[in-house]
Amino acid sequence: MIRMENTLEDLNNIKNVIFDVGDVLLDYRWREMLMDYGLDINEAQRIGRELFDDNLWHIYDIGTMSQEEIINAYCDKHPKDAKVIRWFITHGEYMHVPRPKVWEKVHELKIKGYKLYILSNYPEILFNKHTEYADFMDDMDGVMVSYMIKDSKPNMAIYDALCNRYGLKTDESIFFDDREENVLGAIKFGINAKKIDSQDSLLEYMDILLNKNN
Repeated sequence: MIRMENTLEDLNNIKNVIFDVGDVLLDYRWREMLMDYGLDINEAQRIGRELFDDNLWHIYDIGTMSQEEIINAYCDKHPKDAKVIRWFITHGEYMHVPRPKVWEKVHELKIKGYKLYILSNYPEILFNKHTEYADFMDDMDGVMVSYMIKDSKPNMAIYDALCNRYGLKTDESIFFDDREENVLGAIKFGINAKKIDSQDSLLEYMDILLNKNN
Protein backbone atom coordinates (compact mmCIF):
# COMPACT_ATOMS: atom_id res chain seq x y z
CA MET A 1 0.00 0.00 0.00
CA ILE A 2 1.32 3.44 -0.94
CA ARG A 3 1.66 5.88 1.95
CA MET A 4 0.03 9.11 0.87
CA GLU A 5 0.54 11.20 4.00
CA ASN A 6 2.84 14.20 3.76
CA THR A 7 5.13 12.91 6.51
CA LEU A 8 8.65 14.05 7.26
CA GLU A 9 10.16 10.74 8.37
CA ASP A 10 10.40 9.09 4.95
CA LEU A 11 11.90 12.21 3.33
CA ASN A 12 14.79 12.90 5.69
CA ASN A 13 17.50 11.24 3.56
CA ILE A 14 16.38 12.67 0.24
CA LYS A 15 19.01 14.36 -1.92
CA ASN A 16 17.51 13.86 -5.39
CA VAL A 17 14.03 15.00 -6.44
CA ILE A 18 12.57 13.47 -9.60
CA PHE A 19 9.55 14.95 -11.35
CA ASP A 20 7.11 13.73 -13.93
CA VAL A 21 6.03 16.59 -16.22
CA GLY A 22 2.34 16.35 -17.14
CA ASP A 23 -0.03 17.14 -14.25
CA VAL A 24 3.04 17.63 -12.04
CA LEU A 25 5.23 20.42 -13.43
CA LEU A 26 2.60 21.38 -16.03
CA ASP A 27 -1.17 21.27 -16.34
CA TYR A 28 -2.85 20.01 -19.51
CA ARG A 29 -5.85 21.59 -21.25
CA TRP A 30 -6.45 19.04 -23.99
CA ARG A 31 -10.26 19.19 -23.62
CA GLU A 32 -10.24 22.97 -23.83
CA MET A 33 -7.86 22.76 -26.77
CA LEU A 34 -10.28 20.54 -28.67
CA MET A 35 -13.14 22.85 -27.74
CA ASP A 36 -11.09 25.79 -29.05
CA TYR A 37 -10.99 23.87 -32.31
CA GLY A 38 -14.79 23.93 -32.30
CA LEU A 39 -15.92 20.72 -30.64
CA ASP A 40 -18.44 20.56 -27.82
CA ILE A 41 -17.43 18.94 -24.55
CA ASN A 42 -18.81 15.52 -25.46
CA GLU A 43 -16.99 15.43 -28.79
CA ALA A 44 -13.82 16.68 -27.12
CA GLN A 45 -14.05 13.85 -24.59
CA ARG A 46 -14.64 11.32 -27.38
CA ILE A 47 -11.65 12.45 -29.42
CA GLY A 48 -9.51 12.44 -26.27
CA ARG A 49 -10.44 8.82 -25.62
CA GLU A 50 -9.63 7.92 -29.24
CA LEU A 51 -6.19 9.45 -28.86
CA PHE A 52 -5.06 8.63 -25.35
CA ASP A 53 -6.68 5.20 -24.84
CA ASP A 54 -5.09 3.81 -28.00
CA ASN A 55 -1.74 2.00 -27.87
CA LEU A 56 -0.63 4.36 -30.64
CA TRP A 57 -0.14 7.07 -28.01
CA HIS A 58 2.24 4.75 -26.14
CA ILE A 59 4.13 4.19 -29.39
CA TYR A 60 4.22 7.96 -29.87
CA ASP A 61 5.68 8.30 -26.35
CA ILE A 62 8.50 5.83 -26.94
CA GLY A 63 9.42 7.20 -30.35
CA THR A 64 9.43 4.04 -32.44
CA MET A 65 7.26 5.73 -35.09
CA SER A 66 7.57 9.25 -36.45
CA GLN A 67 4.89 11.82 -35.71
CA GLU A 68 3.67 11.63 -39.31
CA GLU A 69 3.43 7.84 -39.09
CA ILE A 70 1.46 8.15 -35.85
CA ILE A 71 -0.92 10.67 -37.39
CA ASN A 72 -1.48 8.49 -40.44
CA ALA A 73 -2.14 5.43 -38.26
CA TYR A 74 -4.74 7.34 -36.23
CA CYS A 75 -6.35 8.74 -39.35
CA ASP A 76 -6.56 5.28 -40.92
CA LYS A 77 -8.38 4.06 -37.79
CA HIS A 78 -10.65 7.10 -37.50
CA PRO A 79 -11.07 8.61 -40.98
CA LYS A 80 -14.07 10.74 -39.95
CA ASP A 81 -11.95 12.40 -37.26
CA ALA A 82 -8.79 12.65 -39.35
CA LYS A 83 -8.80 16.44 -39.67
CA VAL A 84 -9.14 17.16 -35.95
CA ILE A 85 -6.69 14.40 -35.01
CA ARG A 86 -4.04 15.83 -37.34
CA TRP A 87 -4.65 19.34 -36.01
CA PHE A 88 -4.44 18.20 -32.39
CA ILE A 89 -1.22 16.24 -32.73
CA THR A 90 0.55 18.94 -34.74
CA HIS A 91 -0.49 21.80 -32.44
CA GLY A 92 0.70 20.53 -29.07
CA GLU A 93 1.89 24.02 -28.17
CA TYR A 94 -1.73 24.80 -27.24
CA MET A 95 -2.04 21.89 -24.80
CA HIS A 96 0.06 22.77 -21.76
CA VAL A 97 -0.41 25.31 -18.97
CA PRO A 98 2.39 26.57 -16.68
CA ARG A 99 2.37 25.96 -12.93
CA PRO A 100 4.38 29.02 -11.81
CA LYS A 101 3.97 28.30 -8.09
CA VAL A 102 5.49 24.87 -8.63
CA TRP A 103 8.29 26.29 -10.77
CA GLU A 104 9.19 28.73 -7.99
CA LYS A 105 9.42 25.85 -5.51
CA VAL A 106 11.56 23.88 -7.95
CA HIS A 107 14.01 26.77 -8.00
CA GLU A 108 13.97 26.95 -4.20
CA LEU A 109 14.80 23.23 -4.04
CA LYS A 110 17.72 23.86 -6.39
CA ILE A 111 19.02 26.69 -4.20
CA LYS A 112 18.62 24.45 -1.13
CA GLY A 113 21.04 22.00 -2.72
CA TYR A 114 18.83 19.22 -4.06
CA LYS A 115 19.67 17.58 -7.36
CA LEU A 116 16.64 17.74 -9.66
CA TYR A 117 15.61 15.42 -12.48
CA ILE A 118 12.81 14.79 -14.95
CA LEU A 119 11.45 11.28 -15.59
CA SER A 120 8.55 11.36 -18.01
CA ASN A 121 6.70 9.56 -20.79
CA TYR A 122 6.61 11.96 -23.72
CA PRO A 123 6.91 12.12 -27.50
CA GLU A 124 10.02 14.08 -28.46
CA ILE A 125 8.20 16.82 -30.39
CA LEU A 126 5.67 17.44 -27.62
CA PHE A 127 8.31 17.38 -24.90
CA ASN A 128 10.31 20.02 -26.70
CA LYS A 129 7.23 22.19 -27.28
CA HIS A 130 6.09 21.92 -23.67
CA THR A 131 9.45 22.62 -22.08
CA GLU A 132 10.96 25.16 -24.50
CA TYR A 133 10.02 28.16 -22.36
CA ALA A 134 9.62 26.38 -19.01
CA ASP A 135 11.71 27.95 -16.26
CA PHE A 136 12.12 24.63 -14.45
CA MET A 137 14.34 23.28 -17.22
CA ASP A 138 17.14 25.62 -16.13
CA ASP A 139 17.14 23.97 -12.69
CA MET A 140 17.30 20.36 -13.87
CA ASP A 141 20.44 18.28 -13.38
CA GLY A 142 19.25 15.57 -15.72
CA VAL A 143 16.41 14.40 -17.92
CA MET A 144 15.18 10.94 -18.88
CA VAL A 145 12.21 10.82 -21.26
CA SER A 146 10.62 7.74 -22.82
CA TYR A 147 11.52 8.63 -26.41
CA MET A 148 15.22 8.70 -25.44
CA ILE A 149 15.38 5.00 -24.60
CA LYS A 150 12.35 3.63 -26.47
CA ASP A 151 10.78 2.51 -23.20
CA SER A 152 8.39 4.04 -20.69
CA LYS A 153 7.13 4.07 -17.12
CA PRO A 154 6.19 1.93 -15.31
CA ASN A 155 8.74 -0.45 -16.88
CA MET A 156 11.86 -0.91 -14.75
CA ALA A 157 14.19 -0.01 -17.64
CA ILE A 158 13.41 3.70 -17.56
CA TYR A 159 13.96 4.06 -13.80
CA ASP A 160 17.19 2.13 -14.19
CA ALA A 161 18.29 4.32 -17.11
CA LEU A 162 17.78 7.50 -15.06
CA CYS A 163 19.64 6.19 -12.01
CA ASN A 164 22.50 4.72 -14.03
CA ARG A 165 23.02 7.78 -16.20
CA TYR A 166 23.18 10.18 -13.26
CA GLY A 167 24.51 7.90 -10.52
CA LEU A 168 21.44 8.24 -8.30
CA LYS A 169 21.02 6.16 -5.17
CA THR A 170 17.44 5.00 -4.93
CA ASP A 171 17.18 5.48 -1.17
CA GLU A 172 18.27 9.11 -1.56
CA SER A 173 15.72 9.87 -4.27
CA ILE A 174 12.03 10.70 -4.38
CA PHE A 175 9.78 10.67 -7.42
CA PHE A 176 6.56 12.64 -7.93
CA ASP A 177 4.08 11.36 -10.52
CA ASP A 178 0.33 11.69 -11.07
CA ARG A 179 -0.23 8.05 -12.09
CA GLU A 180 -0.43 5.28 -9.53
CA GLU A 181 1.14 2.68 -11.82
CA ASN A 182 4.21 4.88 -12.29
CA VAL A 183 4.50 5.49 -8.55
CA LEU A 184 4.25 1.74 -7.92
CA GLY A 185 6.89 1.13 -10.59
CA ALA A 186 9.28 3.53 -8.87
CA ILE A 187 8.64 1.92 -5.48
CA LYS A 188 9.23 -1.53 -6.96
CA PHE A 189 12.56 -0.28 -8.32
CA GLY A 190 13.44 1.05 -4.87
CA ILE A 191 12.81 4.77 -5.30
CA ASN A 192 10.67 6.64 -2.77
CA ALA A 193 7.61 7.88 -4.63
CA LYS A 194 4.48 9.92 -4.01
CA LYS A 195 1.34 10.15 -6.10
CA ILE A 196 0.41 13.72 -6.94
CA ASP A 197 -3.34 14.32 -6.99
CA SER A 198 -3.22 18.11 -7.28
CA GLN A 199 -0.88 21.07 -7.51
CA ASP A 200 -1.49 21.72 -3.82
CA SER A 201 -0.37 18.22 -2.80
CA LEU A 202 2.87 18.66 -4.74
CA LEU A 203 3.48 22.05 -3.14
CA GLU A 204 3.00 20.47 0.31
CA TYR A 205 5.60 17.79 -0.38
CA MET A 206 8.00 20.38 -1.75
CA ASP A 207 7.56 22.51 1.37
CA ILE A 208 8.40 19.48 3.52
CA LEU A 209 11.60 18.98 1.55
CA LEU A 210 12.46 22.67 1.80
CA ASN A 211 11.85 22.77 5.56
CA LYS A 212 13.43 19.50 6.62
CA ASN A 213 16.53 19.63 8.79
CA ASN A 214 15.90 23.33 9.49
